[in-house]
Amino acid sequence: MKRTQWGWNACLIGTVLGLVTGIRCAGAAPQSFKVGVVPQYEVSELHEIWGALLTRLGQKLGADFQLVGSPSIPAFEQALASGTYDFAYLNPYDMVVAHRAAGYEPLLRDISNNLHGILVVAKDSPIKSVTELNGKPVAFPAPNALGASLLMRAELQDRFGVAVEPRYVKTHDSVYLNVVLGEVVAGGGVLRTLDRQSAPIRDALRILHTTNAVPSHPIAVHPRVAREWREKVVEALMAMAEGGEDRKLLKAVPMQEPGPVTYADYQALEAMGLNRFYVSPK
Repeated sequence: MKRTQWGWNACLIGTVLGLVTGIRCAGAAPQSFKVGVVPQYEVSELHEIWGALLTRLGQKLGADFQLVGSPSIPAFEQALASGTYDFAYLNPYDMVVAHRAAGYEPLLRDISNNLHGILVVAKDSPIKSVTELNGKPVAFPAPNALGASLLMRAELQDRFGVAVEPRYVKTHDSVYLNVVLGEVVAGGGVLRTLDRQSAPIRDALRILHTTNAVPSHPIAVHPRVAREWREKVVEALMAMAEGGEDRKLLKAVPMQEPGPVTYADYQALEAMGLNRFYVSPK
């Protein structure tokens, strides 16, 4: 009886003082983490994809991974800069900015695939060359979307001497819809979001230009997260990619082949002059 009482007292002391006692307390709340995901898709689709993945990850690790939604890419970037998320899935240039602002480090990325920006026009558009877009209205999901906006605008200016009239429409889905409806003459996106469009939208578009490649979106971690949990998350996600229903959850992200990554993989982005078009979140 005395041993049992001592065990419960140790649990209480460990909880109050925040010390690691090595004793598992019955009924104690699981470790909880906030997860942010760049809102490339509509809210319902994003929650469906990531909600299922994070629930499964939590089951495997005995932790609670809470998806923290963002109404827009700028709101997501503001939360990143303030260190809101413990883990985040973000675009490569936001990785650079978040590393500087809050010390985030990349953990994993899809090593089977790199990121390209694409510029689309309506399939029946008379536009055949990027140079014809000079001064024309072009839709982008947000100023800081890497492939869809930053890389694309940099290449249009540096390779073709083209300056467009940017119109920011919040999501990739909205970019494609605006092009189909004729609200703009072209729109920036990435291939994976174009592939996810319904057939009537996808089939009504044509790719006019594809940017050079950069490393794909990473899953990053805030420095406050203990190394033990970083390693657990990496190991669990790598194991999930081996097959079965778990692999389907990762493919929906999409993350076909998760592999370890370091910040050095993204440092080349610092020299591309993308800050010309970057808009700091407010």
